[in-house]
Amino acid sequence: MRTGTTLVGQLAAAFAAALFLVMLAAGACLAADGNLDDLYAQLADPDNSKWQRAESDIQRQWSRSGSPMMDLLLKRGQEAMQNGDLAAAIEHLTALTDHAPDFAEGWNARATAYFLAGLFGPSVADIEMTLSLNPHHYGALAGLGIILEQTGQDAAAMRAYRASLAIHPHQEGILEALERLEQKTSGTDL
Repeated sequence: MRTGTTLVGQLAAAFAAALFLVMLAAGACLAADGNLDDLYAQLADPDNSKWQRAESDIQRQWSRSGSPMMDLLLKRGQEAMQNGDLAAAIEHLTALTDHAPDFAEGWNARATAYFLAGLFGPSVADIEMTLSLNPHHYGALAGLGIILEQTGQDAAAMRAYRASLAIHPHQEGILEALERLEQKTSGTDL
């Protein structure tokens, strides 16, 4: 049985590896799809009043694997999560990652299912895969921040939140989480 300290250390190491992958691949990933680059630029603009459309277009593109069968597995996994059947969700999403290992959204969806099941280690491993395939995945970075915060790694959580916000500065919940942690670590009362 692993102790909490060992898990926290493993999560911190996984975060460092994931952030390293993001830094290595930033700007290089998805270069073949100029449309996504334009959408990322629109999303990253803090003054863009139409950021929701860019966010929606990005998420729609992320959810396309290129295979109707793989898209169906993603949909079934997401529906199982929404219905609270995490075992079925993990099963569908594991089939997806097995058959489409280069599909970042499959890894991200399974990371979410693992997180909801309280399985932080496997969730972080899937977040690493997501970020290695798509370093622009602000949702994976935000999820990593949430896990790090829940395991007491406040400084690492703040770095993950900041990395997510650099890509998508309009995430109210992540802005609030970052502010909360900044106040906590500076000793300022909420």
